[in-house]
Amino acid sequence: MDEGTIDRDQAERLARYEQRRLARTHEHAAPRLFASRVGKALSAAVAVLAALTLAGIVVLWPGGGHAKRTSEAMGGQTVGATVEATSEVRCDGPVPQACRRAVVKLGGGGRTALTLGPVRATPSLERGAHIRVQRVAVPQGAHGVEPYVLAGYDRRRPLLLAGLIFVGLVVAVTRLRGLLALGGLALSLLLVTKFVVPAILAGSPGLLVALVGSLAVMFVTVVLTYGVSGPSLAACISIGLTLGLAALAAAAFAHAAHLDGRSSELSSFLAGADAQLSLSGVVLAGIVLATLGVLADMGVTQASAVMALRQAAPDASARELYRRAFAVGRDHLVATTHTLVLVYAGATLPLLLVMHAAGVSTTDALNTQDLAEPVLGTLIGATALLVSVPLTTALTAIVSVRAAPEALGEIHAHAHG
Repeated sequence: MDEGTIDRDQAERLARYEQRRLARTHEHAAPRLFASRVGKALSAAVAVLAALTLAGIVVLWPGGGHAKRTSEAMGGQTVGATVEATSEVRCDGPVPQACRRAVVKLGGGGRTALTLGPVRATPSLERGAHIRVQRVAVPQGAHGVEPYVLAGYDRRRPLLLAGLIFVGLVVAVTRLRGLLALGGLALSLLLVTKFVVPAILAGSPGLLVALVGSLAVMFVTVVLTYGVSGPSLAACISIGLTLGLAALAAAAFAHAAHLDGRSSELSSFLAGADAQLSLSGVVLAGIVLATLGVLADMGVTQASAVMALRQAAPDASARELYRRAFAVGRDHLVATTHTLVLVYAGATLPLLLVMHAAGVSTTDALNTQDLAEPVLGTLIGATALLVSVPLTTALTAIVSVRAAPEALGEIHAHAHG
């Protein structure tokens, strides 16, 4: 056996030993953390926050007394169809203009004709295109009324393909950690669709529902993705406190700016469909949910940075750990704030284009409720980040120096495949 083979065998043995060590560290980290005084205090605080969150879900959970309303505001149910031919015909009405017409084959069998509307205002459908159509009620005895209208292109296949590619890349690149993150994402979406949305529609306060739902999403995301350790528990406390402050700030400034949520066609429909629904609460709920998205990433990242510095410098004081970790977090903070602003700007881009084309001044544009709402959301989210970074850094630094390093665990050790 040559020297190169021996070196490779030694390297493999060392790698296996390191994997076992990390696994043992994570396995015993939580019990050791709970045994220390600071660990008990931190765990108790997280337990109280989790209990309050669970109680909020139970109290606010929409019961059977709220009748589910069905509406045709979004067009109702759709049916799949395939375009077989298109043509241009004269539009009905006093103004002579060309209208687009299509013959489609319905997914359930049969064919029907669709008059889409004026050529300049309707999409150009190609033969073989997959679309969705909606059935309309035809009055008895009516003639010349088409039974279906165009709902839009069938976008489910490309969306499904994009989702499968995303999941495949997540699993290939991040392995077990990615699977846990995907599980957390799925549970988070279930919380939003099965609790937050129905509870708001049932008339519960939108701000309170969003805060409770966001805290539940936070616990699911942090625990599933990062496990139970000193840094993850510290991140939960920091995110919870910052979310509460963000909710209070959003409520105060939305009230001061008279943001009542009546700025779009969708909000007008909601107001007319359900008198119990508070549109201002919907605005606040959206701000809180959006804020959670940036806080979760920043909170765990900062906690992880403090832990890494603690392992690299076991004798460092809490002040020194805070100073070094905050220097890292400051750079991340600038980049994340920039990202947050661009996300909101991208979401409002069509509105910005319309206002610019109409010659609306910047100050007048910002004064409209359509832009004031995302601007306030951006400012609240950025402010929450500014509070979260020093708070998470300080809290994790204190926990790190007062508990043994082996009691804190590896924040990512459990995720290694």
